[in-house]
Amino acid sequence: MEFRGTTTTYSDWSGDALAIGFLEDKVELAGDLAKLDEKLAGTLGELIEESEFQGKSGSSAVTRVGGGCAIRKIILVGLGTADRLSAENLRQAGSTAARIADREKCKILGLQFPSCHDDPAATAQAIVEGIELGLFKDTRFKSEPDDKGGVLQTVELLGLGDQPEAIARARQIVSGVNLARELVAAPANTVTAITMAELAREMAAEYGLEVEILEKEECEKLGMGAFLGVAQASDLPPKFIHLTYKPEGSPRRKLAIVGKGLTFDSGGLNLKPSGSGIETMKMDMGGSASTFGAAKAIAQLKPDVEVHFIAAVTENMISGRAMHPGDFLTASNGKTIEVNNTDAEGRLTLADALVFAENLGVDAIVDLATLTGACVVALGDEIAGLWSSEDQLAEEFMAASATSGEKFWRMPLEQKYFEGLKSLHADMKNTGPRAGGAITAALFLKEFVKETPWVHLDIAGPVWTDKDKGYNAAGATGFGVRTLVHWVLGA
Repeated sequence: MEFRGTTTTYSDWSGDALAIGFLEDKVELAGDLAKLDEKLAGTLGELIEESEFQGKSGSSAVTRVGGGCAIRKIILVGLGTADRLSAENLRQAGSTAARIADREKCKILGLQFPSCHDDPAATAQAIVEGIELGLFKDTRFKSEPDDKGGVLQTVELLGLGDQPEAIARARQIVSGVNLARELVAAPANTVTAITMAELAREMAAEYGLEVEILEKEECEKLGMGAFLGVAQASDLPPKFIHLTYKPEGSPRRKLAIVGKGLTFDSGGLNLKPSGSGIETMKMDMGGSASTFGAAKAIAQLKPDVEVHFIAAVTENMISGRAMHPGDFLTASNGKTIEVNNTDAEGRLTLADALVFAENLGVDAIVDLATLTGACVVALGDEIAGLWSSEDQLAEEFMAASATSGEKFWRMPLEQKYFEGLKSLHADMKNTGPRAGGAITAALFLKEFVKETPWVHLDIAGPVWTDKDKGYNAAGATGFGVRTLVHWVLGA
């Protein structure tokens, strides 16, 4: 698809479909809009009246323009109230307009929305992100795609001027989001530790990243007993993946992003029962998928920040070699862990990955993981949990979240809850009481970051959606990529 920014406005534009964004309670035909309505033989006014269109956020209307006009379809998109107009509103509206145009078999879409905060570049970027995200279709595993789609070929961003950098930036970020979507959506017999390692090498070659793949023997030498304890039941070898982006010249900051990489989670000997969602556990590598997606985007954006992308990738399976409930594991920092539940395996793999990240001497670490059902119970399926050892780092992430449109809520690191993780004979257990389960999971991870500022993101809820939500079609969402990218760019 081609995107073009132009100074042309809707009054002079011609093409297949024209989409106009309206603010709530400001749906009136005056000035240039009145001239446009006259040009369209009253079609605009009729559509507003017949659809009772009021500009509310998420609303839309479309109709055909008759009489041989230079515009074939007119699309109205609601943006909500002026005081709440944001980049996220524009993403949602851009997605809505593009989906309608594509459905209406339009090849060329002209789109004019008001500029957000008088910033044409940010407005263009948000609209392009929304369109690219909204039109994404994953048909890799269908022999006959249900919806052939793909009719829309060109989008012209009217009234914003030429915006090549903003358009390129949007497409680079979305390429990372869509990579994460594809990884999470793919089945566990397609995405394995082996294929993830192969992908890391391919990304390194294509985007100029450094890559290091630690095999089982190398992990053993580093004392990664927690990660390898989870991996030991699988017939597939574990892979510890480390990608590095380095800018030209001295980096302004060094950061690490650590993603949970369970390509399938059976629960181990604490086997997930039927009805528990075991068939969805291909999604348990959502954290590493977002890590890879962020790596792809950042390698193209080329910020002046050094970033390490880390994923300890394996399956949690059952076999004669499986770790038992009650086993003791020793992580690479020497901490001993009593495994009282083999289905709390993600935090075990992250433990050794966090130690590895801190040993790199970075200025800050973020981990993200589909870690707990408790976080979904607390925050629902659209908001991720955020825990941090440092207020400034938490504020950086919340600012990045506001820019990206992805929702996070800061949760407490209540240290006294660690009492529930204490073990009689080991340093800690891998799970605590049911109450506060997402908090104790974060406290467990905190034991493996000694001094470096650290933030933990539990993305178990928003990594997947069962139905269309705005620009996220049903399925994997790629959640976290955009916030990670904006954090790195602003860090």
